[in-house]
Order: sequence, then structure tokens, then C-alpha cells
Amino acid sequence: MQTQYDVIIPGGGLAGLTLAIQLLRAKPDISILILESRPSVAATAAHKVGESTVELATHYMREVLDLKGYLEEHELPKHGLRFFFKTHNKEVIADRVELGPRIKLPVPSHQLDRGTLENHLAKVASEMGATLLLGAKAKEVNFSPEGHEVIYIKDEQEVTVTARWVADATGRGSLLKRKLKFQKPMDHAVNAVWWRVKGVVDVDDWSDNMEWRNQLEPKLRYLSTVHFMDKGYWVWIIPLGSKNTSIGIVADPAVHPFDEINKYDKALNWLEKNEPLCFEQLKPFGEGDGLLDFRVLKHFAHDSGQLYSADRWGVVGESGAFLDPLYSPGSDLISLANTWLSDLILRDLDGEDIGFRTKIYEQVHLSHVHNWIPIYQNKYLLMGNTQIMVMKIFWDWAIYWSIPCLLFTNKAFTDLMLLKKLFASEDSIGRRFEKLNKVMQDMFLDWRHFEHETFSNHYIDPLDVSYLKKFQQGLDFQHGPNLVAQITENIEILEKVAAEIFRLASNQAKGTPLDMRVDPYAISLADDADMTLHEKGMERDDAIAEDVDHMWFYNKQEIFQTV
Repeated sequence: MQTQYDVIIPGGGLAGLTLAIQLLRAKPDISILILESRPSVAATAAHKVGESTVELATHYMREVLDLKGYLEEHELPKHGLRFFFKTHNKEVIADRVELGPRIKLPVPSHQLDRGTLENHLAKVASEMGATLLLGAKAKEVNFSPEGHEVIYIKDEQEVTVTARWVADATGRGSLLKRKLKFQKPMDHAVNAVWWRVKGVVDVDDWSDNMEWRNQLEPKLRYLSTVHFMDKGYWVWIIPLGSKNTSIGIVADPAVHPFDEINKYDKALNWLEKNEPLCFEQLKPFGEGDGLLDFRVLKHFAHDSGQLYSADRWGVVGESGAFLDPLYSPGSDLISLANTWLSDLILRDLDGEDIGFRTKIYEQVHLSHVHNWIPIYQNKYLLMGNTQIMVMKIFWDWAIYWSIPCLLFTNKAFTDLMLLKKLFASEDSIGRRFEKLNKVMQDMFLDWRHFEHETFSNHYIDPLDVSYLKKFQQGLDFQHGPNLVAQITENIEILEKVAAEIFRLASNQAKGTPLDMRVDPYAISLADDADMTLHEKGMERDDAIAEDVDHMWFYNKQEIFQTV
């Protein structure tokens, strides 16, 4: 048996298998050993948190890994993210405020049955030349400049192999993180429980209101990642290609304690109390042999003090950092980490000195994680505030599509000159982007002290908002030397959007004029906010104001007359 490899990957789940395929596509003669602890093929079971991809990871799987054919034949297409918000009568789905696309989005994404997908990835990696050992658990890694020694256990026997590189994909087991002690907590204490049931759950069947059902073509609601949302929680319903359905509850324990949802019967009782229609419709699917599995994960968010090393090791997937399943960022983080680590491995194998590049990739990766934390941190407290959440969701999509997705699809994250231009200086586009998102996320939190209205019977489509539609449609466009110009244009649009959202929120909360100038980097609804900072800010943009109006539920005339 071979004992020396270019790369050893402890962990044969989504992160490890996709890394192997990416490396083999770039360098077919690379030698890779994948050590997977499970003894057989992956079960069609809820062994991962969520099964959705969004645009960045979809591009990675379809275009970088060349899995487009498989995904279109064996996995379900995804009709975007769909949200149903708090209402006075949760038993009537047609009365709830609904957010989601009416027609198919221009850029595709997928619902993934993770067991089926990972088995396919294992087959592809093996056929391309990787050695995949099932029932092999990595026990220890001993680092050496001459070659890292990996000790694993298979059939109760210890086996020692060596490799130039070790890529830890062991997930929450975090083999290297525990060995080298670079664990780092994340201040985001949210829990998840999830299960799968036999059969197809289609929320279109939950109402006899034909006007509501006919708002979308048949099966488009079914193909969405569906969220039911109220203060402190969201519930997901995800269809799977196996004709089964994934269901999950994600909740802030400060509002919904973990011991109220951590068993299947408790989760059902919780649904009956908080989402009675979900309880009524979902309970029958779990009866008899309908319940396929039930899993829990407490305080799932975690950070990492390190990700890549010029000493020829790295961590990918949940071995590194994980944020939150809302918006499905897990597979995005896998795509980014694999892209950076595979680039380092390939350059090193070609004899390049990767020391400086390793530091840059790690800085950019950690910066990406840390700047995304405010999207989730304390935001579960807002999930019962429909007006705020509609604005926030559309803001979160805008910042995601306009900058990081576009950078990824244009291969910018491995272009050192471009990264320097975008992120190096304090006034660079990347730094502006980070600051702008932070002030907006803080404003959403402050806004909750003023916004308490419960709404009904609204439908909001992201494609009705022209700048969102433009961002989504442009994701796969290759800009070449014009990329920086496009990113600059996008950040200027985001600044105008931030200013307009603030005008509406501040008018409602504090009675400030709708036509006031706004400095988007001085946005705040705090009591001690200095409004004089906006005197030299930007004027209102009529086109952006019209777009943002699509998200605004209040009758502005009535509000403005009472201020």
C-alpha cells in the first residue's frame, strides 16, 4: 500500500471531497489520501445542518468542480429563499407577509441531499485518482519539514502515512485545531435541531386560497428554502431530491431555551405553540416510520485563530469557522477555503514560496468571517419585526451579491494585486464595504426599539427591486480588467441604499425629514446619535428611493403627518 502522498485529507465529507476534486481537476497527477471515519457510504440522513446552497457555492460546484450535470440531474433546483413573517393568525399562511421570488431567479442554486451528494463526490474523487479509505479515523498528525506524519486507525490497527500537506476536513472534530490549540469562541449562542421525514412537504397545499396559490407557478414555493420566522427563531422546510423533506428549528436560547426543542416530541410541542400551522401539517409526516432521523447542535457558531500555514497545512469547512445556517453560508465558506488552500498547495508543489500569500489568504478569510458575524449576532431578536427584517434581508442579499459573490465568480480572491487594491488601505473599497455593513447592522438593532407593528397580506419580491435584480443577474459576468470599476459602482449603490433605508427608519423613529442628506457611514438610530454628521452627506437618489419603497409597508403620508 502507498504510504507517501502529496496531500492527506482527514475527513471525507463535503469539504474534504470537494477539496480533493478541485486539486485533481487542476493537477491530475497529484496524490491524495482521504481518511473518512464512517465505515460505509453516507446515509441519506440529516447528518448536516441544512441542505441549501446559495449563489457562491453553486458557482463553485457547477463551474469550478464541473458538477453542473450531476446537480441538474440528481439534485433539486432551488427557487431562492422564501420567508413567512410573524402575523396575528399564524394558522393562515395566506395572511402572512411573504418574501421571495415569484419567478425563477436568473442565477441557479440547488437543494442538496447531502448523503446522496457526498456519495457522488466520493465516487468522482476516487475515479479521478484519490485514495478514499472508509472506516479510517485520523488519530494524530506529527509535523516535519521533510513530510508530515499522519497516524490513523482502521480495523483496530494503527497505520502511519506521510504527506507534504495535511488538509483538515474533520468538521467539528477539528483535529488540527485541537492539536495546535487555535480554538476560538464566537459570541453567537444559537442552537439548532433538525430532522427528516418521508414524503414531499409542499406549503402550497397549506391553503385553499387560490388567489394566494396562483401568485406563483406550481411547485415554485415547494422548491424554495422556506423559512417561518418570529422573535428569536426561524423554522426551515427544505425539499430533497430523495422525495423526503428536511425540517429544522434554529433558535436563540435567550428567547427559546434549548431544552424546549432538543427532543423530537419537544420540538413538536414547540411548533404547536409557536408555529401551529407547521405543527398541524408536519406532525403526520413523522408518524410511524416517517421520521427518518433527529439531530441537535448546541451553540453551533465557532471561530478559528488560524486557517492556513506555510508549514504546509490548512483547515477547511467546519474545522475552521462556522457562522449560522441562515442564508446557507456553510457551503460558501467551504468554497472559499478550498479555493485558497488548493491554490497554496498547487503553488507549493510547483516550487513557489507561499509564505506571503499564505498570510494574505488567512487575513482575507478571517476578515470575511468576522465582517459577516454582525449579520447574525443578536439579530434573532429582530425576527419578530417584519418591517426591519424585510429591509435587513434585502440588505444582506444586496451586500452578498454585489461584492463577495462577484469577487469569487471573477477569481479575485486569489489575485494578490487585486486584493491589495480592494482591501489594503483604510479608504479602500473593501474597507468601505465592511464599515458600511457594520453601521447598517447596528442600525437594524437600534431600530427595534421603535418598530413593533405586525403586518399581514403583503408579498415582496426581490426581483421587483431593480438594483437587487441587477446584482443577481450580474453574478456570473466576467469583468476582467473592469472588475474594480464594477465593484466601485456596486459600493456606491449600496451607499445610496443604506442612506435611503436610514431616511425611512429615522423618519418613522425620530421624525427627521425624508429629504435630508445622509452620510451612510454615520448612520445611527441611537439616542445620542449626532445628526449634524449628515449635513454634508449625499442627497436622495430618486431611483433608489423608488426601489426601497417596495420594501416599506407603512402608509408614509399618515406617518409623516403625525410626526
